[in-house]
Amino acid sequence: MARSEGKTERSYDNPDLGRSAMAYESLEEAFPILDPGVEPFGPRLLVQVRSPKRTSRGGIALIDETRDTELWNTQVAKVIAVGPVAFKNRDTLTEWPEGQWCKVGDFIRVPKYGGDRWQVTRGEVTAMFAVVRDLDITGKIPGDPLEIVAFI
Repeated sequence: MARSEGKTERSYDNPDLGRSAMAYESLEEAFPILDPGVEPFGPRLLVQVRSPKRTSRGGIALIDETRDTELWNTQVAKVIAVGPVAFKNRDTLTEWPEGQWCKVGDFIRVPKYGGDRWQVTRGEVTAMFAVVRDLDITGKIPGDPLEIVAFI
């Protein structure tokens, strides 16, 4: 956190603080709208994994190897669809006592190596999707999903 005259300034209060050179301009850049071509069954969620940037904030074109590393290391995803048995007791089909952990449109953390992953390309736009089990998601992102940087 940055300090200004004895006052702490949080990165989400100032869009220029806490942003790396890999910062996104918008959610649409990180999560382009494409049809995944799949609907989740049972206790699974369909998510879209955050897409890697093509250029750095300073305009430097990123090589494919850098983009692939970012893509396969990121664990930030947007919930696209929720299966009919997700967040329910598998025997009784009643909702979990704590309710749904997330809903369509929420941003979550998914396992780095889990789930069934595939890419969809339309023209110049490519997006990675995954189907993961409800029990495998690791957390909900209440803040800005663009500020979380993959560990490389």
